[in-house]
Amino acid sequence: MHSREEKLQAFGRLLDVMDTLRERCPWDAKQTNQSLRPNTIEETYELCDALLNEDQPNICKELGDVLLHIVFYAKIGSEKEAFDIADVCNKLCDKLIYRHPHVYGNVQVDGTDQVLQNWEQLKTHEKDGNKTVLSGVPKSLPSLIKASRIQEKASNVGFDWHEREDVWPKVKEEIGEFEAEVEHMDRDHATREFGDLLFSLVNAARLYHINPDTALEYTNQKFTRRFTYVELEARRQGRELKELTLEEMDALWNEAKQEE
Repeated sequence: MHSREEKLQAFGRLLDVMDTLRERCPWDAKQTNQSLRPNTIEETYELCDALLNEDQPNICKELGDVLLHIVFYAKIGSEKEAFDIADVCNKLCDKLIYRHPHVYGNVQVDGTDQVLQNWEQLKTHEKDGNKTVLSGVPKSLPSLIKASRIQEKASNVGFDWHEREDVWPKVKEEIGEFEAEVEHMDRDHATREFGDLLFSLVNAARLYHINPDTALEYTNQKFTRRFTYVELEARRQGRELKELTLEEMDALWNEAKQEE
C-alpha cells in the first residue's frame, strides 16, 4: 500500500491532469454540471455493479471514474468562483467531525443504532440542515432505494416497530388489500396497494438487516443467468424459445438451477 505522502501526491497529480484537460481538450472544456450529470449516474451504477460482484480490480477502476467526476464538478465550481476541491474536502471533514461527537467529543454511545439516531438529530440542528426528517431524501433516488432511506430516517427518530416480528401482520394485511383490489380490476387502486405492499416488504428487509435493492439485484442476476441458459440450450437444439412448450422451458430452467 502507498504511504500518506504518495497518496497526496497522486491526488495532486489528478488535479493537475484535470486542469490540463479543462484547458486543452475541446470535449472536457465544454462540459457543464448538467452535461456531466447523466454520466455521473452511469458511473455510479457501474461502481455499484463492481461492488456487488466484489470485483476488486473493477472497484478500483470505477472508483477512479467516480472520483474524476467529483474533481470535475469541483473544477467547474472553482471556475465559477463558487468553491473548489479544498472547500469540498473541508466541508466534508467539518461535517464528519460535527456528526461524530462520540469520536471527537465527549458523547457516549451504545452501538450503531444510537450513532444513527444522533446523526439524524445533529443534522436537524445544523445551520443549513434539513427542515424535516425526510426532506434530506433525494427526490431523484430510485423508488426502492428511496423507500429504504425514508424508513431508515423515520426509524432513527423512533418511528418504528417495537419488535421486528411486528412487521409481518402488516405485510399480510397489505397482501390482502392488494388481492382485493386485483379482484375488483381497479388498476389505479391496485397499483397503489401494490406500492403499499412493496413498502411493507422493504420495511421487513430493513428490520432483518437486508438491503432490498441488493437482494432484488441478486435475483435479477439469477433470473438472467437461468433464462440465458434456457435460451442458449434451445438454440443448441436448433430451436427458438417461442417454439418450446412451457414444460420444456421449465425442464431447462431446472437444469440451469442444478448447474449453479
